[in-house]
Amino acid sequence: MTDTTLPYAGDPTFDLHLGGKLEVAATVPLDGREDLSMAYTPGVARVCMAIHEDPAMTQHYTWVPNTVAVVTDGTAVLGLGDIGPSAAMPVMEGKAILFKEFGGVDGIPICLDTTDPDEIVETVVRLAPSFGGINLEDISAPRCFEIEERLKALLDIPVFHDDQHGTAVVTLAALVNALKLTGRTPETTRVVISGAGAAGVAVSKILLGYGIKDLVVLDRNGIVSSTRTDLTPVKAALAASTADVTGRSGGMAEAFDGADVFIGVSGGTIPEELVATMAPQSIIFAMANPTPEVHPDVAHRYAAVVATGRSDYPNQINNVLAFPGIFRGAIDARATKITEGMKLAAAHALAELVGEELAPELVIPNPFDPRIRDAVATAVAEAARADGVIRV
Repeated sequence: MTDTTLPYAGDPTFDLHLGGKLEVAATVPLDGREDLSMAYTPGVARVCMAIHEDPAMTQHYTWVPNTVAVVTDGTAVLGLGDIGPSAAMPVMEGKAILFKEFGGVDGIPICLDTTDPDEIVETVVRLAPSFGGINLEDISAPRCFEIEERLKALLDIPVFHDDQHGTAVVTLAALVNALKLTGRTPETTRVVISGAGAAGVAVSKILLGYGIKDLVVLDRNGIVSSTRTDLTPVKAALAASTADVTGRSGGMAEAFDGADVFIGVSGGTIPEELVATMAPQSIIFAMANPTPEVHPDVAHRYAAVVATGRSDYPNQINNVLAFPGIFRGAIDARATKITEGMKLAAAHALAELVGEELAPELVIPNPFDPRIRDAVATAVAEAARADGVIRV
């Protein structure tokens, strides 16, 4: 029963969150003395000693391999920004229930009261024996890049920053189908990405891996290219693989003129007059929430395919399509890491699910499509084996 004296009592969203969205449930019976003696002392001691003698047994006789830590420092939560670890907890709980409902994976929210990369890395490394994977969440750039790379180097379990790679996988899946609809090929398609943060960097990388050749990234100062003197090391590396290859530089006008695809992962508003300069039958993925960079009504005046990050418009680019199945597949294959090949496999599996239903209003599956989990997990597990990153 809702406590009517609480602030926000009667608000359905707050009522749903009352007491949190998670609980721990037993998977074995405790109906009497015999059950208790096996689940706990003295029987549990035999299991402990078996694991002590062969640590690999933890993969069979504990929940560790099916449990993922959902880790944040609360510095980049949704579109809310740096709201701290306590305020981030409802989002991490939400992520955990998505892991369970869409991937059959147990997610444990962990909100760290530090923003220091050294402290975050050290803490996660010390917690790692309790988990089969680490899902980094809502950690601001550029620290998120360093934290992920250091953890991947130190741990032999999958480490995945969903704000980067989940977004990238679903974006590519939608783009594969949008290109098919508009008769384009990756090699001849010109793409502009707005946003050089975590998502923008990851989307750029996966699109290059897919075969896109002509790609530029915009930040608030224009095209990210080595002609500029204000680039961070992350942006300098991004420029080297994008604008420096195409030879493009300048501002938004130069980026948009003749572009086939716009992908927005930054917020802000793109003026309609720039959208109008894109190529005919363009593709617009304006994914900022809650306000897309290009409003769908405007986008539809010029584009053949339009996608957003919102659930109230068709073609929602939603990370829940990717991360549960990716971890499910990585866990099932006993993978030690998540490779670029595994991400590409996940994207192609998602794209293929649309099948003959492919249409401008349907380039990506609905998150509640029951086929998604198995399709993505199977593709990811096969890619893990092909990439040679599974435990033997």
